[in-house]
Amino acid sequence: MENTSAANNITTKNENSNVDKTDIPKKPVKPPKLEDKPFEEFVSDHLIPGLKKSIQDKGSIVRNIDLIAGDRPVVGGKCWMVFCELADDRKFWLCFNKKLITSDKTILLAESNSAPSIVESFLIDEKKTTLPLLISRVLQRLNGQKWIGAN
Repeated sequence: MENTSAANNITTKNENSNVDKTDIPKKPVKPPKLEDKPFEEFVSDHLIPGLKKSIQDKGSIVRNIDLIAGDRPVVGGKCWMVFCELADDRKFWLCFNKKLITSDKTILLAESNSAPSIVESFLIDEKKTTLPLLISRVLQRLNGQKWIGAN
């Protein structure tokens, strides 16, 4: 039922009028952030390929890179690790204390044909852990060792 006010010529519809709710635009559903994906999916589908490509873009050859669960080299203790072996037999392990990308992390580095000689906490001051941050800081650490890039 419509009421028209002669004074200001306004037309209003009765509250009970049939409004087609399909005409109301729906908010687009945002895909989940990469970092919200399950740990193994995030690491296997995004972190490992991103690290491999970034390392190779810097001129180094990645012989092997994989997600493994086991004992952390040198210091021991069970953890999840991204293990990477470069063509010159240098190796690094990015260790996650828990099956979460936000968990405490450690990076271990080993020169050619030797056991890991460097063990460092990794990303300890960061409030938010993202894929670009993880990749850039691993590259920064490898570059600091003069393992990648034009050093």
